[in-house]
Amino acid sequence: QVQLQESGPGLLKPSQTLSLTCTVSGGSITSSYYFWSWIRQRPGKGLAWMGAIGYSGSTEYTPSSSTSISRDTSKNEFTLRLTSVTPEETAVYYCARCDQAKAIVCEDWGQGTQVTVSS
Repeated sequence: QVQLQESGPGLLKPSQTLSLTCTVSGGSITSSYYFWSWIRQRPGKGLAWMGAIGYSGSTEYTPSSSTSISRDTSKNEFTLRLTSVTPEETAVYYCARCDQAKAIVCEDWGQGTQVTVSS
């Protein structure tokens, strides 16, 4: 069974850069044909897809996004980077394994990590 675990800072100040890492166990992030996604849920809102990195290393993001996703195959992990954060980025962030690039209905999920942006 694939397990995902998010890690990163829980509190940032506006204009800082958010970096969250998802460590995967029980499966490889290079396995065909999955997409490894970042999805967030702002307070009082639904799930929102942010971006994904595919098994080949290709990436997709929401339009006009300051999001980037990279991976370290030697550690079997992938990382979300969000620059110049604002309080609007306060959310619970999830990493997930999905069979489609822009899906929020995914097969496996991390438990989620709360990120708060506040001065």
